[in-house]
Amino acid sequence: MNESSLTPEAAAGRCRDIVDRVEEAVVVERRVLYETLAGIIARGHVLVEDVPGTGKTVLARVLAESLGLTFTRIQFTPDLLPADVTGSNIYNEHEGNFEFAEGPVFTNVALADEINRAPPKTQAALLESMEERQVSIDGTTHDLPEPFVVIATQNPVEQEGTFRLPEAQRDRFSVKTSMGYPDVDGEMGLLEMRANRRTLAPSVDPVVTPETVLELQELAEDIRVDEKVRRYIVDLARATRADDRTEIGVSPRGVQRVFEAVRASAVIDGREYATPEDVKRMARATMSHRLILTTEATVENVDPDDIVQSVLDSVDVPAVSPDAPSVSANGEASVEGGAEQLAPNGVSDDGDGSRPKTAVEQADSQPASGNQRDDGQDEQAQPVTDTPAGQPDDTPADQPDDTPADQPDDTPAEGSDDTTDAELNDLFTDDE
Repeated sequence: MNESSLTPEAAAGRCRDIVDRVEEAVVVERRVLYETLAGIIARGHVLVEDVPGTGKTVLARVLAESLGLTFTRIQFTPDLLPADVTGSNIYNEHEGNFEFAEGPVFTNVALADEINRAPPKTQAALLESMEERQVSIDGTTHDLPEPFVVIATQNPVEQEGTFRLPEAQRDRFSVKTSMGYPDVDGEMGLLEMRANRRTLAPSVDPVVTPETVLELQELAEDIRVDEKVRRYIVDLARATRADDRTEIGVSPRGVQRVFEAVRASAVIDGREYATPEDVKRMARATMSHRLILTTEATVENVDPDDIVQSVLDSVDVPAVSPDAPSVSANGEASVEGGAEQLAPNGVSDDGDGSRPKTAVEQADSQPASGNQRDDGQDEQAQPVTDTPAGQPDDTPADQPDDTPADQPDDTPAEGSDDTTDAELNDLFTDDE
């Protein structure tokens, strides 16, 4: 896998340019753009669910245009066949053989519009494309172009004549988001955009190239995720499975999708490392649609977003320093990302190429008391010997060899108990 030539700061600038370009044509919350862009950078797929007329299709097309990617819209209907999506072999009368005719899925951004209106057999035709980035027709595998993203839309109302997405299909979407209605200023801005153009549908010019999109995806692979942040993701996922309102929580595959989206979130913010805030920011978009509620929760109209929020409130957020490396269970520091790392206790490597000592190793290397000699033995542990006559005593002046004979052992030396009590009394008085 090739390393990205983009720096985190440059990547954040590219992401801001993409968002600004999309906002020139679409009235949409920054949250929706953030989640959708994170799904693309994470090499994932996006499911947009909302009522008709909120701009789901326009968002997908304008986003593809701003990224400089090819775009194809597939209108899912009850009579749509799998071959209508993936393509099929067609007999060529002139050549006398079968030739593969690519379906609309052979594009960079494939919009599966109203995906829940097609039968499950057609919906399943996207499974291999979304997971493997390839299509198999008559025993022959055809690779899809890179980058490849499926943006699917569905309508939560008018369920008559629709087919609910199976759990295996929903779990393959990295991000699920909802646009919602704009506020008054947003709708006024929408009319202003329409007044300033002569076409029915808005369009924008590319702000980046497909190669830049690939570099953003490569950069996400280099994001450093501390072990505490990884454990935080796992704890959140396991908490969704233990919730009484869920029949099935976030799957292990879902944990990986959350991890990838968290790294993409760090890319958008221009950081080389992920934080717990990235996890909390992407939790609802990456976890809610993976939950299967119990019958009681379904009857009570429990919102999966509320379950995710309660999990976020109940699981402790780890304290992670961006400069510290991950520390595994055995106390060893792992160096990630090639950046300068610190030992777990904050002491840097001595530069001799050896691994920094862990806190346990440094504690073992420190003497229990007194000074330590080069031979590794404690000086205080050595037996006391008499100084030969004529040889100057090298004992420090402030540490006498022994107590003078004329001074009893219980006689207080300089700094008596009275003086110490007075000083302690002054300290207590100051504290009060």
